[in-house]
Amino acid sequence: MQDLAENPLKREPLDTETLKFEKINTHIYEDSQNASWYVANEIASLIKQKQEQGQKAVLGLATGSTPTKVYDYLVQFHKENGLSFKNVVTFNLDEYFPMSPDSIHSYVRFMNEHLFDHIDIDPHNVHIPDGSLSKEEIRKYCLDYEEKIQNVGGIDIQVLGIGRTGHIGFNEPGSSLHSKTRLVRLDRVTRLDAASDFFGEENVPRRAITMGVGTIMESKRIIIMAWGEGKAPIVQQAVEGKIKESVPATFLQHHKNCDFVLDGAASSFLTRIKTPWLVTECDWDEKLIKTASIWLSEKLDKAILKLTNEDYNEHGMGSLIAEVGSAEQINLSVFNQLQRTITGWPGGKPNADDSQRPERAQPHPKTSLIFSPHPDDDVISMGGTLLRLVDQGHNVHVAYQTSGNIAVFDDEVIRFLDFATDVQKDNKELQKKFKEVRKFLASKKPGELDSPEVQNFKGLIRKGEALAACRYCGVPEENAHFQNLPFYETGAVRKKPLSEEDVQITYDLLNKLKPHQIFAAGDLSDPHGTHRVCLDVIFKAIQRLLDEGSDWIRNCYVWLYRGAWQEWDIADMEMAVPIGPKDMARKINAIFKHQSQKDSAMFPGNDKREFWQRAEQRNKDTANRYNQLGMAEYEAMEGFVRYHFE
Repeated sequence: MQDLAENPLKREPLDTETLKFEKINTHIYEDSQNASWYVANEIASLIKQKQEQGQKAVLGLATGSTPTKVYDYLVQFHKENGLSFKNVVTFNLDEYFPMSPDSIHSYVRFMNEHLFDHIDIDPHNVHIPDGSLSKEEIRKYCLDYEEKIQNVGGIDIQVLGIGRTGHIGFNEPGSSLHSKTRLVRLDRVTRLDAASDFFGEENVPRRAITMGVGTIMESKRIIIMAWGEGKAPIVQQAVEGKIKESVPATFLQHHKNCDFVLDGAASSFLTRIKTPWLVTECDWDEKLIKTASIWLSEKLDKAILKLTNEDYNEHGMGSLIAEVGSAEQINLSVFNQLQRTITGWPGGKPNADDSQRPERAQPHPKTSLIFSPHPDDDVISMGGTLLRLVDQGHNVHVAYQTSGNIAVFDDEVIRFLDFATDVQKDNKELQKKFKEVRKFLASKKPGELDSPEVQNFKGLIRKGEALAACRYCGVPEENAHFQNLPFYETGAVRKKPLSEEDVQITYDLLNKLKPHQIFAAGDLSDPHGTHRVCLDVIFKAIQRLLDEGSDWIRNCYVWLYRGAWQEWDIADMEMAVPIGPKDMARKINAIFKHQSQKDSAMFPGNDKREFWQRAEQRNKDTANRYNQLGMAEYEAMEGFVRYHFE
């Protein structure tokens, strides 16, 4: 990591040809942690510079999951490097309306918890739109907010995130370039994305107070950040697309000092990342050749083996033909690579030549450990493969990493309590507890955290469903491990950072089972971040085993699955497991065992479909893409990418 005093966003410039599709300066970092570090450094450098000049540093601040690590670093700089915020004035972008400042959903509370309570800023220098005003007071309040910004000389650095609709602040599609701070109505997509924070879309406010696009554009410097695969499509539109009101972030192309700061995943749809052969000469390695050939095949709607020299030449890949020799050679190589990813034996086929297969033939049977971040991710994302592993005689274990208790509707608890009340009529102590829980739920306010008892009951509901799915799939109940990792157990959408205890629980299970293969969720577009944390925990536990020199872990294959929120790209898949119609039906039945998530999940994300519908369609789409590339036709497929130890 860089020293605090360095200029963090200074980079060796890329050549103009490489950036010819990009209309906003764009900086790509390996991960959001490094990207956040550099943004925090620029802010800290500004604060120090203004202090030396005896001036105020005026910051425009954002909320949401994107800037939280930036705030963590600023707090760290204050505590460890003595960075003072006494000369800092802040203006927040927005606030829900109506919203009480002390609500768990308010941005006042968010900013206090993430930043202001931990630094030496003067409270009089903090400005956050007031969501508790009457509607009649808002117009004057917004005019005053604009005036306050002007009175301190304007915003020096404005920090932004980007919404899935391309909104900045709460400036939804249709916002004017010249709009100022005002009351707005929230787009349904924005409300749907916020539903998890409010425990249901029906609890999300329909309006908000927001700085306008014009207000933002008057900032002297703008840094807009985006993390994760889920933001990649809208980032590409904002950076490379035409300026239009339907994507407000495209207005930033007009700004003279605006930078997009991305992690690798959020940059994945940019032309120079996704199809680099369209912008510059490439160093053609095996992976890039495979990616390019698949892209060309799908673009032209031709099977891989039908691509011609002219096809490659006309789509920016003439240098590849010149290097390799002919389209036929490229096509056959890529076709064979794709063919070798397909296997009906995810645990390895015994007594077979495994030199061209994704998994080893021996040992057989294997101990297979499937990590499931939530109690249903295993069957949603790789239910067909799980069934295949069981059917082929492997010793399958499932580790449910979190309880999933916040994703259970209150009515489910009441339904189970009704059953338990009838069964335990003579148990006065339980009857008393049941009455207390029902009383709490009857008076519970929207978005209010559950009591510990309710959290426990909801966790038990999901545990029972997971066990039912295991039984249906043929996994012995004793092979179901409920880890209940502590980072998750807050009762709120916001979780604690992963801890040593989380890693130790995972390390102990790995050491106990010593699996031959591990399956883990690489579905990192999970909007709540749980999948990402769960994967980090697994990697840290594996790294500890590697550091200790455990021989078994070096011989263990780690396969990453997706399916709940997204799917691997075909070019990335290293194992594709076909699923026939019968097994597809079995997979769906296993998902149905999770009755509390059926019909309407608590946190559906931005996809209206039920999880079984998403999984079925993604699996069928994967099979269809393989078929269109010239592979054999299958009903459905689940794809995996192997994680390779360094």
